[in-house]
Amino acid sequence: MTGVRLRPPRNAVDRRAVAWWRAQLLVAAAVPVAVLAVLGVFLGPARAWLFGAAGVVAVLGLAATALLPAWWFRVHRWEVTEDAVYVRTGALWQEWRIAPMSRIQTVDTVRGPLEQLFRLATVTVTTASSKGALRIEGLDHELAAGLAERLTAITRSTPGDAT
Repeated sequence: MTGVRLRPPRNAVDRRAVAWWRAQLLVAAAVPVAVLAVLGVFLGPARAWLFGAAGVVAVLGLAATALLPAWWFRVHRWEVTEDAVYVRTGALWQEWRIAPMSRIQTVDTVRGPLEQLFRLATVTVTTASSKGALRIEGLDHELAAGLAERLTAITRSTPGDAT
């Protein structure tokens, strides 16, 4: 385990993750804007307040959509070595995590509807840690499948009981 140390992971997520994150933020902002706007149409006495709130949420949602994904792309990193899985996430509060191969219990890939649209996937590495699983989001779906196979092969040949 001498090769496992806290260091910046080398790999960036796929460039398409920026568009995927933007789509997620747009959907997250559009739903409350639509609800507020519909309520404003039907609730005359509160119309000005509801339309004003919808406008504020829309402006904040558009600002987040324009700024955050590019920032996240610069920060999110991952790497898999023969010894461990390294993940760095976060923008204001950065989290760096390492999962030694001997602690890995399961490896999963997930592709939600938006991820499928952008041909991306998320690899989730579940460990014996109380902190929870490591998630590598925004990977090309074929790379994610290959990574899951590689992690499975490495953990199968790594001594330890993952507890």
